[in-house]
Formats: sequence, structure tokens, C-alpha cells
Amino acid sequence: MLGLGAFLYVIFVIVAGIMILYTLNFYYLSYHSLHNSVHNKKKRRLTAIVESTVRDMPQVTVQLPIYNEKYVAARLINAVCLLDYPKNKLEIQILDDSDDETFEIIQRLVRSHRLRGLDIKHFHRGQERLGYKAGALKAGMQCAKGEFIAIFDADFIPQPLFLKQTIGYFVDRRIGMVQCRWGHVNEAYSSLTEAQAVSLDLHFLIEQKAKSLTHLFMNFNGAAGIWRASCIADAGGWHSSTLVEDLDLSFRAQLKGWKSLFLENIVVEAELPVQMNAAKRQQFRWAKGSIQVALKLFGYIFSERSIALDTKIQALFQLTRHILHPLFLIQFLIIPILLALNYNLYVVNWAPITGIMLYIVTGPATYIYMIRRIWGDNWKCKTRQYLFLIFFATGISVNNSVAVFGALMPGKNEFLRTPKFGVIGKGDEWRDKEYVLPFTKTTLLEIFFGLYGCISIFVSIYSRNPIFAPIMAVQTIGFIYVAYYSIRHSSSRGQSSSFTYSYESHITRSPSFETGSNHKTNTTASSNSLITTSNRSNTRFGKRSLYGRLLVVAILGILALGVGLVLIGYQNAIYPLDKAMGYLSRAESSQTPAMMAGYLEPAKLLLPTQGNPVWSFPNPTTDFRLIQNDLEAMVQRTDALSSVQPNSAAYNTGLEDLHDSIKVIELNLEEATPYVYVSYTNVLLSILWVGVIISLFAALRRGKDRRRLEYEDT
Repeated sequence: MLGLGAFLYVIFVIVAGIMILYTLNFYYLSYHSLHNSVHNKKKRRLTAIVESTVRDMPQVTVQLPIYNEKYVAARLINAVCLLDYPKNKLEIQILDDSDDETFEIIQRLVRSHRLRGLDIKHFHRGQERLGYKAGALKAGMQCAKGEFIAIFDADFIPQPLFLKQTIGYFVDRRIGMVQCRWGHVNEAYSSLTEAQAVSLDLHFLIEQKAKSLTHLFMNFNGAAGIWRASCIADAGGWHSSTLVEDLDLSFRAQLKGWKSLFLENIVVEAELPVQMNAAKRQQFRWAKGSIQVALKLFGYIFSERSIALDTKIQALFQLTRHILHPLFLIQFLIIPILLALNYNLYVVNWAPITGIMLYIVTGPATYIYMIRRIWGDNWKCKTRQYLFLIFFATGISVNNSVAVFGALMPGKNEFLRTPKFGVIGKGDEWRDKEYVLPFTKTTLLEIFFGLYGCISIFVSIYSRNPIFAPIMAVQTIGFIYVAYYSIRHSSSRGQSSSFTYSYESHITRSPSFETGSNHKTNTTASSNSLITTSNRSNTRFGKRSLYGRLLVVAILGILALGVGLVLIGYQNAIYPLDKAMGYLSRAESSQTPAMMAGYLEPAKLLLPTQGNPVWSFPNPTTDFRLIQNDLEAMVQRTDALSSVQPNSAAYNTGLEDLHDSIKVIELNLEEATPYVYVSYTNVLLSILWVGVIISLFAALRRGKDRRRLEYEDT
């Protein structure tokens, strides 16, 4: 029967093996992205045909699914209405499920652009939102005129030539979908946006490029792409059974034999989430949705005989890649325990450094190499962004693990959008706007893993395995980074009506919205009223904001106190045991009774004189009073053995017997050490500490709810 250490080590090895397979898959895609001759040849041929052929432009329907996007809706609609395409061949559908002032913004914009002769329609489904985004797209398809369907989410800003640059590639009748690369209008806003930017860039320029026009399945990214309407219908239309309707439809279309093309040179700018909680929500949706699609479609993919084996394997990797997040957490939890148990992780002494080097070479080094190949002279900037990505990807693993387990459990399948705030430049502010998301209970888990990582670093050092400390430190920083910004980005500086002022002033200035003098007079009066209300409310919200900041400081203080208590507890309880075992190890290797006694004496002083740390099922082997008695008896035996003739049979037998006795004491202490971590005192302090943290979190959320309600009342 396996002991605890052996059992955990087996799990550790299995998890590491699975993670290596996914790493090898990244190498596979990296190679094909650089040597995708099929994609390059077909794309060049298609480009030549597109450039040399003059034909009538086909009918295109542009669908804009929108839900409560008052900060970016106008930007998107205005950009789409500037598309350089024949007006009689362009239909614009605004699929609006909004239940806030976004609805009025869209109505005014639609009236304005209709006056310019554009075929633009505003569809509003009310508050039901059946099927969420997929349901809106499906409803729009029922009355769409276009032979082709272009889709843009609310945060995108297509260039005027987008349709003319892309629609010609459908000259190949087998192509059902064309996907363009996402740009990032606010890439340099913060470390968070930089991390997301390089992550998306690697996805497009490695994964999408490797799969484009090949037998591998490529996915639609939800926006900045065009579908052939007949392809959507042939694949069964939009489904709302998963949270990633784009990935679902992509795979169903390719199961029907349709091809997908990725155009890396056509970039559509989009706004990245600037709030940590918004980015976490987006990642949660992608992770949960991917697993849902895997459960839904992989049986069909695997049973389809016409699909090549490597295509099936690649589809499995793509759909299930988010299981790496819970696997990573399992590894993160297991390694410190194995180190604390002094479990022999490696057969030979040079194995740890070899393992670390392999980790660096197969992980960061490969990514940096690909960044150098893709971005050339700009690789240093992207490498810096990749370092931010390491922290973000580590910390987000808790959030995505919850998503993976959520996909495996039956329950409500609610599509939660990623809020955008119209943020582009570094000076743009978003904290005083609506849609700011509060942190969730997942943040508590991230804090736990951050603290666990701090303990793990000290465990690796004091267990004489410092080589693990740097990797654990990087991973710990990732958890702390995500948890810290989850809390910090939840605090508000006070809700103001800055957006309402700018929007109303925009209406006053824009001739297209002026319908008469009464409207302008009402607008001016409304603005004055809003300014007065803002002056009255800012003081109240300022006090609330101070209250929220004090709570955040209190939370950080409690966290710091927890770390301090952990360090003090380790110094007072665990470290003396480790040091005593070090003396016992030296005594076990001693060749004279005098040397042995010299190591046994300090070991006795370091160990407790009484008590049994194994409080669940105590036994004599871990009773410190009995251990002290055994050590005292050993010291006396060394004195007696000193009077025996050296190298005699009695001397050698006595020395060997002492070595065996010391070994038994070492094993007893190793058995007792894990229970010292979970002593009565530690358990009670941990419960108290977690209770205080949860109380402060609850107070912070109540404060945010009060501010929101007061803002709505104003």
C-alpha cells in the first residue's frame, strides 16, 4: 500500500506527463505556423484571384450583437457605417438586447445613419435574451439579406476597407469562414492589457495560422470575421447550448467539410478589458465554453471516419486545453507537501537542475524564440509583455479551474458579457463608470494560493531544496498579482455622471441629432440638473470611497499579518524540527561515540520536551516525551561505548545499533512534522483569519452595493 508521499508523487508524475503532452502540441503548432506551405500557397493564389478579378460585390449583412454597451456602442456603429462598400449591397443589423440607456443611444444613431441612406436596422428583443449572443445572431439570420454575414462585437473598430479586403476570398466555394486578426487599441494601457495582447497575438499568429486552410480544425473567434450564410445554415445555425457559440459553430461547419481561412495581414482593432474582474469573466467564459464544446462534439469528431487521426488529436487538445489550469494547481499544491515530507523526488543529485532547465527550455525559452521569429526587431517589447502574461496566466488558473469544473457540472448556463469602458489611452479613466465588476469568491482562493506559495518558498529553502524557490516565487507572484488587482479594481473613486455629460454634449453639438429648439433647451436643462446632482453626490460618494479604501487597506493588513504569523509559526515550530533532524542526520553518519553525542545533545535541546502533534490518532512513535527519553538513553549509551575498545566487535555492534536507533527517531520526526502544520492552534488561527477576511470582503461588497443604489437613486 502506497504511503502519502508515494501516492502524491504518482499523481505528480501523471499530471506532469499530461502537461508535457500539451506543451508538445504547442511545439507542433509553432512549427506548422512557420512552415504552413498549404496556407501560404492557397492564400497567395486566392489573393492573386481577388486582386485580378473585377466582379459585382455580393450582398453582405453586418451583424452587431450588443448588450448594455453605452460606452462603446456609438464607436462601433459609426465605424461600421463608414465601411467602404456599395450601399445597395450592405445591410447593417444591430442586434440589441440592452436594458439600459444603450437602447436610446442606438435608436438615435440609427435614425441619423438612415438619413444618410444606409440600410441599418435596430432589433431589440427586450429583457428575455433567449440564447444570449447566439440567440441574437440566430434571430438576425432569420431576416438577413446577405449572402455573407460579417460579425463585430461591441468593442471592435473595423476599418472602412474591411469588407473589400476580405469578401473576395470567398471566391473559393469551399471556404465557409474568414477570420481576421484582432488588434488592440489599448494594448499599452497597463500590464494587464499587455498580457492579454501578447496572449491573443500568439493565439492568432501561431494557432490560427497553423490551422488555416489545412486539415486541422480552426475556430472562429466570435468577431472580426465573415461567414458564408449557406455555411451557417448547413452547419445547423447558431446554438446556445454552450458559452462559446463561435467555437461550436466552427467545429460543426468543418465537420461538414467547410474550410476556414485566417488573414493575418488584415487587423481589426478592438478594446481589451482593462479591469481584472472583467478579464477574469472573459477567461471564465472561454474556459467553460471550450469544455462544454468538447463534451458536446468530441464524440462526433472521434467517430467520423473521414477525419484524419492527427486532426482528431489536435481537436482534443484545442477543446480540452483549459484542463491545464486545474492540473497546474494540483502540481502547485503537491510539490511543497513532498518537500515537507522529505520525499526523494529525484534518483540522482543532478536531476533537479536538469528538470529546472527543461522547464525553462520547454516553456519560456520556446515562447521567447517564437516571439523573436514572429516580431523580429520588436521582439523585446513583446518579451516584456510575455513576462506579464506569465503572472496573469498563473493567477488566472484558479478562475479557469472553477470554470472547468463548472462545465462538468449541470447547472445554469448564463452568458455574462465582458464590460468595456471605451478606454484607449493611458489617461482614460474607467473606475467611475458603470459596469465595473466586483471581485468574486474566487479571489479568496487566489489569496489562499498566494499565501500557500509564500509558505512553499520557505519550505523549499528549509527542506534544502532551494532550487524550487524561484519557480514557486514566480507562480506565487502570479496569484498575488491577480488577487491584488481583483480587489483594487473593485474599488470605486465615486460614481459620477461623466459619461452622461459627454453624451449629452455630443447630442447638443451634432447637427444630426438636433430635431428642434425644444430638444436643445431640454438637453441644456438636463445637463445643468446633472451637474448639480453630481456636485451633491460626489461628497457622499467620496466618503464611501474613503470607506472602501480603508477596507482594502484592512484586508491587505490582515493578509500581511497572516503571512507574518506563518513565518513566525514556521520559525518557532517547524524550523527547530528541521534543524534537529539535520543534527540527527549528522549523528547517524558519525563514526565515533563522542561525535555522535555532540550532535545528539543540540538535537535534544531543539525538540519539544512533551506533547504529541498527531492529535487525530496519537501513537507513541510521535510522542516528544518518549523521543526525548530515547535521545537521553542514546547519549548515555555513547558514554558507555566510549570506554569500549575501538574496532572491537562490541564497539562496532554498539555503534551500528546507535545508528539504527537514530534512524528510527528521524522517521518518527518525519511522521510528526506534517501534523505540526495542522495543530489545534494553527487550525483555529486559520479559521479566525479566514473569517476576518471574509467579513472584510463582505463589508467591502456591501459598501459597493450601497454606492450603486445611491447612484441609481440620483
